[in-house]
Amino acid sequence: MTADREDRVLLDGLAYVESGRWHDGRLWFSHWGTEEIVAVDLDGKSEVVGHGPPGLGWATAWLPDGRLLVTGPELLRRESDGSMVRHADLTEVAPRGCSEIVVDGRGNIYVNSINFDFLGGQDPGPAPGLIALITPDGSARLVADSIAFPNGMVVTPDNSTLIISESFTGRLLAFDIEPDGSLSNRRVWAEGLGPDGITMDSEGAIWTSTGNNDCVRVREGGEILDRIQLDRACFACMLGGPDGRTLFILAAKWLGPDKVDEALALRSGQILVADAPAPRAGWP
Repeated sequence: MTADREDRVLLDGLAYVESGRWHDGRLWFSHWGTEEIVAVDLDGKSEVVGHGPPGLGWATAWLPDGRLLVTGPELLRRESDGSMVRHADLTEVAPRGCSEIVVDGRGNIYVNSINFDFLGGQDPGPAPGLIALITPDGSARLVADSIAFPNGMVVTPDNSTLIISESFTGRLLAFDIEPDGSLSNRRVWAEGLGPDGITMDSEGAIWTSTGNNDCVRVREGGEILDRIQLDRACFACMLGGPDGRTLFILAAKWLGPDKVDEALALRSGQILVADAPAPRAGWP
């Protein structure tokens, strides 16, 4: 049984908005097209709190000690003096750089790469996407491949399962996380979606999109529990707020990979908020 929910605009007039993260009492997000990392509070007051690389496809996370990580051509770490340094060498496992990122409760970092030139119109071939693991000692290794456009990721609260958006198939995929951080038992968690950035709640449901200008709450197996209809594409969503029950929706008009500059000029990016039935759980 689907229950429709209402949203309201918190922030407007943005470029592309992605990688929403609830951190230190605010929503942090990647402001693609501006190279900015922006934080906004629940009153709509925002500020630029950092910078990312040029272009699209980068995201943020934090180490257990609070240092910021930024993906892109390299995985970078922000030091206490504000300098950005390379956190790990990914040249062997992710030579095209990395996009989405999640740090689990044990300090393991998972990054993914679509592993082809999407905006350049390159034919990706048979599912070139991958997931790499960076362990707390700084070593990196490949832990999953053959993914058709990997996108947002979550790790369950018990650190036992990683769930990832496979955007080109419309699926959420799940993997068991082994004690050493390796991934096994790949399976379909839900399908019939259009998933991008995702967030999990305490009832084990995931907020994502079907690809039809909406944000939906789905349980394992694919049943849609709630739906918020939008007038533009849902790029990502994140649960946050003081009690974890505020759903942040990051939305913008998408005109296709060959019209990115035109879409950025529209400044159609929005941060919307809605009440959620269950609080955030897991990582990010």
